[in-house]
Amino acid sequence: MLLCAAYLLPGQFGREPWKNADITAFGYMSSLAEGRSPWSAPALAGLPGDGALLPYWLGALSIKALPFIDPANAARVPFALLLAATLALIWMTTQHLARTEAAQPVAFAFGGEASPLDYARALADGAVLATIASLGLLQLGHETTPELVQLTGMALFMWTLAAAPTRPRLAAGAAVLALIVIAASGAPTIALALGASGFAICQWSRYPGAQGLRPWLVLGMLAGALVAAAGHAWAWRAGIRWSSAWELLRLSAWFLWPGWLLALWTLWRWRQHLTYRHIAVPSIGVAVALVASFTMGSSDRALLLAVPGIAVLAAFALPTLKRSAGSAIDWFSVFFFTALAIAIWVFYIGMMTGTPAKAALRITHLLPGFEPRFSAPLLALAIAGTAAWLALVRWRTARVQHALWKSLVLPASGLALSWLLLLTLGLPVIDYARSYRPWVYLVAQHVPNGVCVAAQLPRSALAALENYTNWRIDAQGDVARTSECPYLLVDENRRAPVSAPPGWTLVVHLHRPSERDESTAVFRRTEAPLPHAGEFGRVAQAR
Repeated sequence: MLLCAAYLLPGQFGREPWKNADITAFGYMSSLAEGRSPWSAPALAGLPGDGALLPYWLGALSIKALPFIDPANAARVPFALLLAATLALIWMTTQHLARTEAAQPVAFAFGGEASPLDYARALADGAVLATIASLGLLQLGHETTPELVQLTGMALFMWTLAAAPTRPRLAAGAAVLALIVIAASGAPTIALALGASGFAICQWSRYPGAQGLRPWLVLGMLAGALVAAAGHAWAWRAGIRWSSAWELLRLSAWFLWPGWLLALWTLWRWRQHLTYRHIAVPSIGVAVALVASFTMGSSDRALLLAVPGIAVLAAFALPTLKRSAGSAIDWFSVFFFTALAIAIWVFYIGMMTGTPAKAALRITHLLPGFEPRFSAPLLALAIAGTAAWLALVRWRTARVQHALWKSLVLPASGLALSWLLLLTLGLPVIDYARSYRPWVYLVAQHVPNGVCVAAQLPRSALAALENYTNWRIDAQGDVARTSECPYLLVDENRRAPVSAPPGWTLVVHLHRPSERDESTAVFRRTEAPLPHAGEFGRVAQAR
């Protein structure tokens, strides 16, 4: 539980919304909470959303329910709970599957083996550790995006299939809910594919509870399709290319690390019994996610839905994992994450003291204008996390009896340590590099307070302008010709600057401090009066 907390909490509070998807989703939530767009059609600067109503409603309702804290922090509260629910559902899914007769180990001739419940719990712990160790979940799991809601829906759907034989009534309602959640989060096609795959598993199951789940899966698919239609979530996003197969393979190699290695070992060991429930249930989740990612041009956000299935499959590899393989994983984790922690500490010391000078110069070169700030509570958390890592390494390498999940504890803890250090020691650097606030400060020096601003910018930048300034943003259509706003912002490439449209005068070319190629051109209408000193825009410290 302490390890889960160390993984869950860093990055949830006390930081800026990051580009691109994180601040875009927060922009829709803030727009709903502040009444800038109707609840039935979330919009940014007049541009409609992607049909993922449920995630934006959750964030907006949390903002309205917690008016005494920063809106960005308030919006993350339900998503932090969703990530915790995902870990819990993966644990319960693995426990249910591990208690089936086919998944239990062969009993010893003279007894002494673990009880079925203890064995299932040990594998469930391993599945949670495999989830935490997944590299792809690290950042995406701490963002306020629709994909995290889809991930929770995927974990809930897997639990319904796993629990149907023993808890048929609860699983029936959960199946309908899971498919509606996935469809209402912008993935109705994935919901239909999961429902059809689950129907096939239940059709050939010998458990009466699983067979009774079939009509509820059909109901869930119909309800999900209707919810998606009502929220205008049906959209063609497929872009199949043969090169996507190679791109997906490369992406999966690091995104699903290290779980995919253990999952492949599980599939190999059970290759003659792939229809068993503890193999088939997680496999359909992985298969649907891989196909979705491939058809969407090797999308990492679609691949995120494979994490629960990979984690469950990885857990069933632990009983048959050879000692040499477990030792290799341990020593790789010790050396890699210890070296990474040392590098983070060196950069932190260089940033705060100027020594070593090379680290300080590197940060200055990459982030011009960045000014480090010291935080004693964050430093204390980083020291405590580092001490816990050293104690864990000493415990794991000692010659004592360890639990079944021993091979995954160091990869999961090492990743949690790295995330903790990055979001404590490196939080100011990451905020400066991935936040739009420094860019908005630059733009505000050339645009007066409270004016209308036309914008041809990415939606993430539009969300930043709406949430950090008091300007009225117009981004609908060809704003350079149709908008009546006195100022115009245009996204451009620094190597190919944009020339002034007819009727506009160039004010300045700006770029975000952490971006080398992206730039923004600021234009003013030729007939618009020049602002007086003191009239330029002010960026909100907290909205």
